Amino acid sequence: MRTADAAVRRAAVAAVRRAAVAAVRRAAVAAVRRAAAAVVLTAALAAAAAAGSSPPAHAAGDGFLWGVSSSGFQSEGSPPDSNWTRYAASGRTHELVGTSVDFRHRYREDIAAAADLGVDVFRFSVEWSRIQPTPHGWDEAELRYYDDVVATVRGHGMIPMITLDHWVYPGWIADRGGWRDPATVGAWLANAEQVVARYAGLGAMWVTINEPTIYVQKELAFGGIDAADVPRMFDALVAAHRSIYARIHELDPGARVTSNAAYIPGVQTGLDALFVDRVRDTLDFLGLDYYYGATLANPSAIHALTDDFASIVPHPDGMYEALMHYTRRFPGLPLYVVENGMPTADGAPRADGWTRARHLREHVDRMRRAAADGAPVFGYNYWSITDNYEWGSYTPRFGLYTVDVRTDPNLTRRPTDGVDAYRAVTGEPWPVPVPG
Repeated sequence: MRTADAAVRRAAVAAVRRAAVAAVRRAAVAAVRRAAAAVVLTAALAAAAAAGSSPPAHAAGDGFLWGVSSSGFQSEGSPPDSNWTRYAASGRTHELVGTSVDFRHRYREDIAAAADLGVDVFRFSVEWSRIQPTPHGWDEAELRYYDDVVATVRGHGMIPMITLDHWVYPGWIADRGGWRDPATVGAWLANAEQVVARYAGLGAMWVTINEPTIYVQKELAFGGIDAADVPRMFDALVAAHRSIYARIHELDPGARVTSNAAYIPGVQTGLDALFVDRVRDTLDFLGLDYYYGATLANPSAIHALTDDFASIVPHPDGMYEALMHYTRRFPGLPLYVVENGMPTADGAPRADGWTRARHLREHVDRMRRAAADGAPVFGYNYWSITDNYEWGSYTPRFGLYTVDVRTDPNLTRRPTDGVDAYRAVTGEPWPVPVPG
């Protein structure tokens, strides 16, 4: 028995040693990856400094954050296999995404254009399908691409606002059932944690899930889920947000975390019950996306049902109403307008006469009024820095810089009148103290 006991003890000791060695190796690999990311970021920042780049903090210097928004799938182009490449290939959309505006290779140009506006924040998404194209590992080359995106944003003195999920997941997740599959939450969290760990400590702001209610609606419309799966998907998104919120605050202490809500006039309180109300205690601020309002005098919002957004007559007063709605519902919760913009149809002048410059100025004016009336709003992002793929079509053009993807092989960025208007806006003083 003693001999057997000794053998058991030796085996146990050997097992412990093997486990310890494996743990050390895993830690070493993680450390090497973090160090490599840091080297890339440091090099990019040094290059920006050598080129004479300096932080272009907006002239007012009052603490209010101005920014621009974008998303990976919509702007990067040439995407890997995902739910959305499959939706497009199925003929359910008007167009394939193709190259889009090729942010994947022209991000430095677009980030520099944003910095030239005097903004403080550049929002983008790290695409799960790009960095984990199979369930078996990570694509280090694509991670290094995002390393340089982050470094370029920071090198221009801007804050990276990183979206973890902008409606796109890998094809292998779709093969397993997408959000129907209970295991998707765990796979989603593994990806999200990989991203957060890589960019922790770099001053990023985090958006966990873009517009959850519209995400569910899009999955339902394009066949990712059935009607019976809707409650399950909302439950999964709530679980994913709550879990990664806690993990972000472990990995990146002091970071600010949100999920942005798409404001739908008249029904928002009911929609919030599906997601926002269920995660209220895990929001450091509420992200608000405001595009249109609806009144008896302006019923044009009905065109949103057919994605004909260029036919919706802008309603700037709705920006004020949306901000005051959340000010009343969630007293003391800081607010950030994560998306706001206006489309044209294929870049043509709008039939209602609205220009991008007028739209921007009037919506910012209503935001200022809301702040003066007590709304704790501390930031605003324009959607978007360039035109992009609007979930099935290149017809809606939202960009401060317009790009004719269909006919211009050079993908030339052409400034709209919104560029000068936004540059002027970022230099104007904010009317009230900005919430901390």
